[in-house]
Amino acid sequence: MDAVATVRAYHERTKHRLDKYAAGPGSLDWDAQPSPFRRWSGTEVVHLPRDMAVPALAWDELLAERRAAPPTLANLSVLLRHAVAITAWKQYGAARWSLRAHPSSGNLHPTETWLCARGIEGLDDGLYHYQPEDHSLERRADFVAMAAGAAAGAPALWLGFTTIAWREAWKYGERAFRYCQLDLGHVLGAVACSAALLGWRPRLQALAPERLDGCLGLDRAEEFAGVEREEAEAMLVLYGDGEPPACRDWHGRPSLLDARPMYQWPVIDEVAEATRGVLVLPPGGQAAVDSANVSSLARSAKANLPEGMADAAAILLKRRSAQAFDDQTVMPLTVFRRLLGAMLPGGSAALSPWPMPARIHPVLLVHRVEGIATGLYCLPRAESGLTGLAKVMRGEFAWAAVDAALPLYQLIAAKAARTARTLSCHQDIASQGAFTVMFVAEFAGPIAESPAAWRHLHWEAGLLGHALTLAAEADGWRGTGIGCFFDDADHEILGLAGDPYQVIYHFAVGIPVDDDRLTTLPAYD
Repeated sequence: MDAVATVRAYHERTKHRLDKYAAGPGSLDWDAQPSPFRRWSGTEVVHLPRDMAVPALAWDELLAERRAAPPTLANLSVLLRHAVAITAWKQYGAARWSLRAHPSSGNLHPTETWLCARGIEGLDDGLYHYQPEDHSLERRADFVAMAAGAAAGAPALWLGFTTIAWREAWKYGERAFRYCQLDLGHVLGAVACSAALLGWRPRLQALAPERLDGCLGLDRAEEFAGVEREEAEAMLVLYGDGEPPACRDWHGRPSLLDARPMYQWPVIDEVAEATRGVLVLPPGGQAAVDSANVSSLARSAKANLPEGMADAAAILLKRRSAQAFDDQTVMPLTVFRRLLGAMLPGGSAALSPWPMPARIHPVLLVHRVEGIATGLYCLPRAESGLTGLAKVMRGEFAWAAVDAALPLYQLIAAKAARTARTLSCHQDIASQGAFTVMFVAEFAGPIAESPAAWRHLHWEAGLLGHALTLAAEADGWRGTGIGCFFDDADHEILGLAGDPYQVIYHFAVGIPVDDDRLTTLPAYD
């Protein structure tokens, strides 16, 4: 089977259906959950500073261009603390678990973060594994010395990301690789917003899989013998330019996360292999996409931000995934418009590292929004989404424009709460908020061009989810991702046939109802 066929077969096989869920474990032993933290023994540990000067910016200022802060160890700590670190611990009885600056399906966190650093005072050049449990760096390797020249000692920072799929597969079975990719999109969005605090603008690098493996040491198979492998995902340039230098003098051994795995899901390895590939940048690269994305609609969305919104750094640290909504609060229209604007190209700092044209288009089931009738709406993020979806969705959809500044179209007026709940695997939270989103992907075309696009579409959907959840948090609301939904039931509601378009993520926004039985503890003592 070729790679395109493997990807399409995996996606079809892992759909949840009204009469049957995708294959997963028959039962769960929460006392045997894989460790959420991987440690590398036998390495030098660098404890990052916790008493840091964090730039004081209002939320709306994250979108503004500013002078880049210097790449110091303290600023690196600021970035990691607000992007991938622990933000709090929760406790109920004897159970205790951590929350992080980015959400994850089931709070399982399959993503590992790696740092390549050069020319940073107080930090030897080399490759480091970030350890969120105690906010430290584990030194994995040294860099090969570069030839003399301006670039040899110039400060530079890169972040790499890997996936340990078993953390998700332990709970979710074969569908887990979807969630791993959505999680990575959220991580990229979290890093982009944290970097914006410092005036840094991360950029995704188009590295071949074998080059990325070499950068992160994943090609050293003997060191992963007997433990869970990591899958290379992406590399971001944080500061400076170019690719990370090659490594030498490797240190450490990875910890085992699950001593007694009860299931195996070989189809995950198959789709991981089939979707490895380079992120193919559009003609003209990042600059061409940026120019196209800063449209009049995006500028209008930025103009709708109120002055003096809450402190940006505080919002990044207090972000949570809602567990329930109050089922009654009506969202003000101004808030609704700000949240939709955050999902448009150029409308959120979370979207800044994304170098591709918009290929994910939100369809909304609106429940309780001031001045907006309950029903089904579409927010095409590009002209291709508007013209393409209008051709293939149900013929009876009205496509009536409802906003002068945003590309929001009413498809049909109807009570949508019960439908949202049913489509989202019968979960109440999908009907309790102000609105629920189905993220519709341009699917078959991109995957035919490159099977790796399957990963990248999920990254884009995760990025949109992160833009939405942070925008909601800034306005006193809260979001939650919903990875469990009935794929083809979504498509039937929308009138989508075949796989030119596929729904790949759900997301809900509302006023949260907190569980007062839980105790909140600080992230780091």
